[in-house]
Amino acid sequence: MHLHILGICGTFMGGIAAIAREAGHRVTGCDANVYPPMSDQLSALGIALIEGFGADQMALAPDVYVIGNVVTRGNPLMEAILDAGAPYTSGPQWLAENVLHHPTHPRHVLAVAGTHGKTTTTAMLAWVLDCAGLQPGFLVGGVPLNFAVSARLGHASRPGGTPSPFVIEADEYDTAFFDKRSKFVHYRPRTAVLNNLEYDHADIFPDLGAIETQFHHLVRTVPASGRLVVNSREPALDRVLARGCWSELQRFGARKEEPGALRARGEPHGFDVLRGSLKIARVDWSLLGEHNQLNALAAIGAAEHLGVAPEVTAAALARFQNVRRRLELCGEAGGVKVYDDFAHHPTAMHTTINGLRRKAGLARILAVFEPRSNTMKQGDMKSRLPWALEEADLAFCLQGNYGWDAAQALAPMAGQTVVADSVDKLVAAIARAARPGDQVLVMSNGGFGGIHAKLLAALAA
Repeated sequence: MHLHILGICGTFMGGIAAIAREAGHRVTGCDANVYPPMSDQLSALGIALIEGFGADQMALAPDVYVIGNVVTRGNPLMEAILDAGAPYTSGPQWLAENVLHHPTHPRHVLAVAGTHGKTTTTAMLAWVLDCAGLQPGFLVGGVPLNFAVSARLGHASRPGGTPSPFVIEADEYDTAFFDKRSKFVHYRPRTAVLNNLEYDHADIFPDLGAIETQFHHLVRTVPASGRLVVNSREPALDRVLARGCWSELQRFGARKEEPGALRARGEPHGFDVLRGSLKIARVDWSLLGEHNQLNALAAIGAAEHLGVAPEVTAAALARFQNVRRRLELCGEAGGVKVYDDFAHHPTAMHTTINGLRRKAGLARILAVFEPRSNTMKQGDMKSRLPWALEEADLAFCLQGNYGWDAAQALAPMAGQTVVADSVDKLVAAIARAARPGDQVLVMSNGGFGGIHAKLLAALAA
């Protein structure tokens, strides 16, 4: 079968392309900006990439067009597909029908949902199952360093005839312009992690209640023999469960003793895993922050559902290397270290800076960020930026066409912020302010105009 994928360079659609290619399909794709790292991954797999969405791509005559959610009405290729009556489907639907729930070899799907930590927890869980010999397939919204690829088919049939499980990052964003349900309702998981829940995606959800409804829909798809692994600290998730819960419930992260709940005790480079007051495992690792301990507890609870003992999971987590763009050190120049992180929501920014603070001690932290997500661009979270950046010594923000004034939003941090209207101006300001021993943390869910390399070059000069 020949698939032509529209929006192929996003991590999700690029992952589908890689899985389809591994399954033996012919795959081509297009995007408005064919960009790395996904373009490099796909080229290495022999997948032909086309720049733009020209209607002339109809000449490829694929068996089906797989549509990413970046594609809208008015897209020239999409309009040609509709006019011709050509077959098309969404990425989540193609994945569900051809991989997750194939008629002859359906998989045990483990889905990881939540506003924050989805990518890291999905990568953790896939690594744990791999170390346990279960040979899982996976689709992660990033590149796990343990695997060096963001997606893998796994084995449709292992010895004994049982298909390998499949671990998927379960995004609540909408599926496609013709299917406004959240992506994760297509996956029908047997094990579902609900990691946390905050307001996000202001471009499609009017309020937190609307997102809670989508999480409720996800819960409704988990069978009675399935398991929900749920963060005990999240009031929004409590409200989701109050609307109905039909599966086994495994809670984690309780601050107080709670029978059966998984808890963590210890800092900063290791922690004990407790069930109630009983210690059941010990994790020694290099990851920072309480948020990563919670991610690990979620992975332990989900892996247990497949029979993986907590001590086996703990041993695997000790060798977990995290995901690219999660406090990833890009380089050092002039005695200044430059880190890259995918954080773009105020809570994620706050958590990331806190993690670096624990590592850096008294060293200065220079936080550099781009309000690039749709939620941030709309200004819904601008009032939370001073809180998000409170542990940074200096903050540098790129001012774009957001419709709101970043300098005004950061006014409570007077004397600690610099706002610039171009990446080059921002780089110059950071280079002037930086001094040996500083830690520069760059946060964005995009490429940020190549700021990392430009900054290292400026610091070296």
